[in-house]
Amino acid sequence: MKNAKKFASGIARTAVALFIAIVPAMANADTLSEVAGRYQIDAASRIGFVVAQIGGGGISGNFKKFSGVFALNNSDISRSTIEFTLFPESVSTGQARIESFLRSDAVFDSQNFPKVTFKSTQITQTGPSTANVDGILTARGKSSPASFQASLSTHDKNAIVFHVEGKVMRSRYGMDVGTPIYSNVVQFDMTIHGQKS
Repeated sequence: MKNAKKFASGIARTAVALFIAIVPAMANADTLSEVAGRYQIDAASRIGFVVAQIGGGGISGNFKKFSGVFALNNSDISRSTIEFTLFPESVSTGQARIESFLRSDAVFDSQNFPKVTFKSTQITQTGPSTANVDGILTARGKSSPASFQASLSTHDKNAIVFHVEGKVMRSRYGMDVGTPIYSNVVQFDMTIHGQKS
């Protein structure tokens, strides 16, 4: 009986200790309102993508060259802005043949359209550290609305990291070659590192 009481008492003390430790951490949890400022997207970022294929497989890769800036408004996240540019010539899949095809006029036509751009039109906070980012994506001279979901991963005084996901329809930009064997949807999975400027 004494052992049982000691055990219960030990559990209670542990629970109280955890509560004391967790509550301040929750109070200081990262929020979008804490990271106001203007940031340059730096080279540590990763812009990954996947195009699924019927039966499995598909094309996956990333872009090695990109640039961008974003300004976060701490009093009203909806007044924040994001501008981003990636360079299709830098596409990397680990397979030279596929990379050449993606750069060709069948897909990106990177010789005539060397940039893909995104400019935000609306940012909507969906949680303490998450937001939906709506904007206009332009590729191959065609512009269409696109949406991405961003979540704050970590930050310090001068740097910030976001995880960003989104889906883009290839057909909106005249790049739907290979459908329906290859999905019309490009799934983006990005880790965006920003340095305060």
